[in-house]
Amino acid sequence: MTVEVKVPVLPESVTEATVLTWHKQEGDFVKRDENLVDLETEKVVLEVPAPKDGKITQLLKPEGEIVNGDELLAVIDTEAIDEAPETTPAESKAAEPPAPTEISGVPEDPSGLSPAVSKLVVENDLDPSNITGTGRNGRLTKADVLNFLEDRKTSPAAQPSAQTAASTLSDASPPGARNERREPMSRIRSTIAKRLKESQNTAAMLTSFNDVNLQAVMELRKKYKESFEQKHGARLGFMSFFVKASIEGLKRFPVINAYVEGDDIIYHDYYDIGIAAASPRGLVVPIVRNAETRSFAQIETEISGLGKKAREGKLSMDELMGGTFTITNGGVFGSMLSTPILNPPQSGILGMHRIEQRPVAENGEVVIRPMMYIALTYDHRIVDGAEAVRFLVTVKESLEDPARLLLQI
Repeated sequence: MTVEVKVPVLPESVTEATVLTWHKQEGDFVKRDENLVDLETEKVVLEVPAPKDGKITQLLKPEGEIVNGDELLAVIDTEAIDEAPETTPAESKAAEPPAPTEISGVPEDPSGLSPAVSKLVVENDLDPSNITGTGRNGRLTKADVLNFLEDRKTSPAAQPSAQTAASTLSDASPPGARNERREPMSRIRSTIAKRLKESQNTAAMLTSFNDVNLQAVMELRKKYKESFEQKHGARLGFMSFFVKASIEGLKRFPVINAYVEGDDIIYHDYYDIGIAAASPRGLVVPIVRNAETRSFAQIETEISGLGKKAREGKLSMDELMGGTFTITNGGVFGSMLSTPILNPPQSGILGMHRIEQRPVAENGEVVIRPMMYIALTYDHRIVDGAEAVRFLVTVKESLEDPARLLLQI
């Protein structure tokens, strides 16, 4: 009996995907729910698992090909049996290795490697003991070797030392060489580029700035950090304060939580806050939904979980869809000041920056305080400058006196 592996049904806003990486090859055996292939969409990388145990008899879409929902990707024979010998470690150690034989000019490895795997091992001068096998009983598959080679290319350990790199560079190209290379954008990067350009072309973007004294927030965090973490199992960071302060500002100036649709303004009576995060494949903006109903601990826990998923490339489509307002923190990378670009169709995005100890005047005296510049980029088609400035003042006041967030004043 054979079963078909198809492209999963894509969300309504996603029309196609790219075959990114096959984790198995024709002839490999797979287990049910084992990841077969990664598909890259405009927003996330989708994993397509095997529906049944069996042997892959056909791979119909090569890496790099564009596919649509419900297209056939592979065929699995569920009646095929993995004939890899089942031996205990003691038996393997005691058994005498057979004499090597020649297959297509490549010696068959005495440790039981398949001809295809042996060929790859010999051609790339590899030690099979350094590669983790995912086949039955830890057997090496062709995919294991290919993945090992790919990882070796990108891992820091595989990079040459400065001396070796300099030597290699001098051998490969003379000083002053002007080499170039062309690489296609990933689907996610291409989508990011299109959306940012769309934002520039459609919205009348303007940015206002203010600065915030974070002394009170830092003292609050220092005082309750341990007890907060012990009770809630979450670290008390800065982002929950900024989310809460932003919601207070959005409640006072709801047009910043709205967007333009034709000649209409669509207002939201809820607050789905997007938190911009860096991922290996580019910028993503996972959403904390109904953030106005969440406690500080719930916000911190959710942001931490979404950030971890972003770094691992495991965000789902639902976690990236929608959002009424966005917060981005360039400060974690050292940014002092920036003008963030709107995340369409939203009408506002708050930019956080690095905290610096700066001299400020308080009660007629110069004191050193932890200061941060904040920026609000807004769509001037529907948001007036006065509303934008007053929104930033609300955020500033809420952060400089956090009791306001609890009392909602």
